[in-house]
Amino acid sequence: MSAQKTPYELIGGADKVNTLVDRFYDLMALEDLFADLRVMHPSDLTISREKLKLFLIGWMGGPDVYSPKYGHPMLRARHLPFKIGLKERNLWLACMYRAIEDCGIEGEFATRLEESLFNTADWMRNQPS
Repeated sequence: MSAQKTPYELIGGADKVNTLVDRFYDLMALEDLFADLRVMHPSDLTISREKLKLFLIGWMGGPDVYSPKYGHPMLRARHLPFKIGLKERNLWLACMYRAIEDCGIEGEFATRLEESLFNTADWMRNQPS
């Protein structure tokens, strides 16, 4: 009997998560479409990249590498200082979906990943619209 693989295993482990996150932040920095999303972040994206990489590794079923370094993710609480409405949610998702596509993540796995990311991003909203 074989165990079902986690999304972390299906995506290809930490290397692929790192590639995905790097592409996400590169797009945010390079594409005018994502300028409003970019200004919500610090000028140096090093820590933002690291935190998202470590968070996604655990979120996808890999090892818990975020909590030992940064504490409990408290995802929603950590984002409360930022206005996150439909526009911000949609920009974040558009940037992440583009990164998923650019990284060659396809098929049913990409669809399931996008659905899970949508649910998480929608839960992060702290503004009605």
